[in-house]
Amino acid sequence: MPITFENIHKHTHLLTENDLYQHYHFPEMLSRYDSNYIEFKTFPSLNELKEAERFLRDFHRKNGQKHVKFKFPANEKIPADIVNYLNKEHYDIGFLELYAIEPNQFPKLKDHSDIEVQIVTEKNLKAFLALQYQQDIMFGSNFANQKVELNKKIFEDPNFMQLLALYKGTPAGTVDVIISEDTAEIDNLGVDEDFQKKGIGSRIQKFVMDTFHNKTVILVADGQDTPKEMYKRQNYQYLGYQYYTQKVEV
Repeated sequence: MPITFENIHKHTHLLTENDLYQHYHFPEMLSRYDSNYIEFKTFPSLNELKEAERFLRDFHRKNGQKHVKFKFPANEKIPADIVNYLNKEHYDIGFLELYAIEPNQFPKLKDHSDIEVQIVTEKNLKAFLALQYQQDIMFGSNFANQKVELNKKIFEDPNFMQLLALYKGTPAGTVDVIISEDTAEIDNLGVDEDFQKKGIGSRIQKFVMDTFHNKTVILVADGQDTPKEMYKRQNYQYLGYQYYTQKVEV
């Protein structure tokens, strides 16, 4: 069975659906753009986009949300008239890339006694949450505090595994692994900036490969960020792309 964006977990709830789009809403974390958006099933006409824009803006304003976000059909370029409109209205346009790897294809790593990767339990949950908070505070205290509550819920979910990496005993990196029958999805992989370029991200991934050696490991990377180049070097296979656009009211 081919891997597509449909295999990627959504931290949200499907609120409404029609022939044109699905509307996702996540009241548990209203400030998380990736959880509150409309995803089009097919490309809308310009008028249909404007109508969806009015609906979503009004819906979000009623909930105290300041953003509008749309995802477009996977592996299709945005039509020129929609691109022109989005640029004129000062939307940001980006794209995601889907990658997959069979664990036995991941490069072998040298032993590194300074790095230890742990499964998050009650014993180290506090350290995991603290490091995540430190990484999320750049998006504002409201976002970071809501993310703490989301991480606590994820901790209780048997379909997730949270990992904490230590460098010489100091918390340095985290990741969520979303487990399904055929796949293990790497999500929210982060390494503290004080511990960059020490091989921590690779060591976390190797732990995932060893733990889920019988599954396909998948992830989504921002098409405009540099980590995707690392994934290519690590033998991940590129499977497709998906454009999105968002705008935040000041």
